[in-house]
Amino acid sequence: MSLFCPQILRGGAERERGGGSAASDAIRVAGFGFRSQATVESLLAALDAAGGAGGVVRLATASRKASESAFTGLASRLGLPAEAVSPERLTSTATATEGRSRETDDTGSLAEAAALASAGPGARLVAPRAVSPDRLATCAIAITGETP
Repeated sequence: MSLFCPQILRGGAERERGGGSAASDAIRVAGFGFRSQATVESLLAALDAAGGAGGVVRLATASRKASESAFTGLASRLGLPAEAVSPERLTSTATATEGRSRETDDTGSLAEAAALASAGPGARLVAPRAVSPDRLATCAIAITGETP
């Protein structure tokens, strides 16, 4: 399914194509978990709490949440592609944090699992789960590839 901007990627994320050096292959992904009452501002506040959007090339969340207006609105506002991560990929990704996501998504942290799964093999968290001040959204940032 494609939206005007950004495209929501289904299944495995299409990696940024560039054919440059290993350093240019490093990607930074922001993963999100959020309640249905969350707004774009909730997600943006969670992203800011996790360190901000600097260098982030993609947003990710669970496939069941990917079409919610707060998530698509944030992706549009930031001009970034968004990935819908499958339940199978979420549950097979180890997280550093344990939270309420265990009950609904069978993972310790939806934000961390989405970021790590979307970033791909070898990804690591550079910002563990951070919570928005209104407590409606969480964000974690993962990076993979060589860093400059």
